[in-house]
Amino acid sequence: MKTKTVSRRNALKLGAGAAGVLAMPFYARNALAETPIKLGSLLDSTGTIGLEGSRMTQTTQYAVDVLNKAGGLLGRPIQLISYDTQSSMQLYSQYAQQLVLQDKVDVVQGGITSASREAIRPTLDRFKTLYFYNTQYEGGVCDHNVFCTGTTPSQTVSHVVDYALKNWGKKCYIIAADYNYGHITAQWVQKYLKDGGASAVATDFFPLDVTNFASAISRIEQANPDFVFSALVGANHSGFYRQWDAAGMKSKIPLGSSVFGLGDELVSMDTSTTNGIVTSFGYYNDLDNPQNAAFLKGMDAKFPGSSKDLSELDSATYDGIMLWAEGVKKAGSVDRAKVIKALESGISIDSPAGHVTLDPQLHATIRTAYLAKPVDRKWDIMATFPNQTPTDTGTQCDLIKNPRMAKQFTPSL
Repeated sequence: MKTKTVSRRNALKLGAGAAGVLAMPFYARNALAETPIKLGSLLDSTGTIGLEGSRMTQTTQYAVDVLNKAGGLLGRPIQLISYDTQSSMQLYSQYAQQLVLQDKVDVVQGGITSASREAIRPTLDRFKTLYFYNTQYEGGVCDHNVFCTGTTPSQTVSHVVDYALKNWGKKCYIIAADYNYGHITAQWVQKYLKDGGASAVATDFFPLDVTNFASAISRIEQANPDFVFSALVGANHSGFYRQWDAAGMKSKIPLGSSVFGLGDELVSMDTSTTNGIVTSFGYYNDLDNPQNAAFLKGMDAKFPGSSKDLSELDSATYDGIMLWAEGVKKAGSVDRAKVIKALESGISIDSPAGHVTLDPQLHATIRTAYLAKPVDRKWDIMATFPNQTPTDTGTQCDLIKNPRMAKQFTPSL
């Protein structure tokens, strides 16, 4: 066994270096100790996803403020470096490289659509920059460098489909956004329908810039399903619900959705449009717990009126930052490998959504899911499902055994 020794010359050098630090003026040593930890944020504050992204941006600022008011992390302040990606995949790619190569951030928190996640994930993997994706999504991401805090179809979509089959019937018409989130979510809906002895009579996909749904509503009316499942996304697609109501379809065919309510729908739409649409998420702003009460109060203090339309996107954003902070504390470092190891120890927090635990194998969250529908601008929570594991990923992903894995699994129909 070899023992590393330090020569007299090297010892003198080390001693001189230490003396040099001690000889620094106090303010210089203090500045050295308070070198900021850099948190990068990539979110769409504007553009077609700006409806959802603007609140997530505010939540990010609030969470960083909470940490800094509590003394920061490891005795160092947190510096937020954020970019408005304007719902542009090109800007996501550009700013991801800027955060890594120029700003040299310690972690990136962001991305809203699954397309935006996949635009930046390879860059962050390549440059070994820790990444938190804090959005309810289609599930299946299995990547050693990535932690996903939002709910997945097995945690939420399955409950909407189960409710629909028990209360509405067996024939479903699926409408979804025309990108990877919509397509994979539609596949999960089809799987849950099949498991329940039902089927989809048709599936329609719509680009994010579509605003007119008249022809789609006509097709649905002709197909006469027992219910419609919507995985439409963004401000443009929200027009579907108003047009559906205006066409008199609301009273004829019930609606379930994996996305409705993640923006400002409850405060901006008529109750005739919103009432009764069945959803399932990991958070609703009407949850009654001390952490949510503090979250709503704090957000309103910083951004007056914001608590009226907070959604899982915002809660999961807060969770992502707080889970990362717990990992940094436990690791005693912002070093990526050390923080990942700490996060894989089964870290938990009590969040506005309830108790949230990071699954070490999946890098995803075990959390409570809720089934709810709007009633006169409030969420009527109809059922609670504790300790929901994202099994849509769990059957194939084990990042403890296979830490080099970096892929996304999709359902087998």
